[in-house]
Amino acid sequence: MSDRFKPLILGAQASDDIETAVDHYVTVAGTTVGLDFVAAVETAFLHIRRYPGTGSRRYAIELDLPDLRSWPLSRFPYLLFYREREEAVDLWRCLHARTDIPGRLRPPSDFT
Repeated sequence: MSDRFKPLILGAQASDDIETAVDHYVTVAGTTVGLDFVAAVETAFLHIRRYPGTGSRRYAIELDLPDLRSWPLSRFPYLLFYREREEAVDLWRCLHARTDIPGRLRPPSDFT
């Protein structure tokens, strides 16, 4: 077990995805549910920073993006998509699990 936490770099699209989801939950279910979503995201961030290699590689194989991993949020149907680099973890997207994930995943220009 590692005691080292890698820095997490939140990409612009991931930030937009999270903000959109929070706005949705606040509008549809209220502020408390929106805050619960934020807490679930923060918990997932901690896990990914500490154990980046534990994320699923399902979409990496499907989309031929070898470094891509995903991690589910607790209590919410969302997946965080990221890649681990030696010095940090790049968070790429936060997508609803029931969306057309392969159709919505487009590598950012710096995803090499």
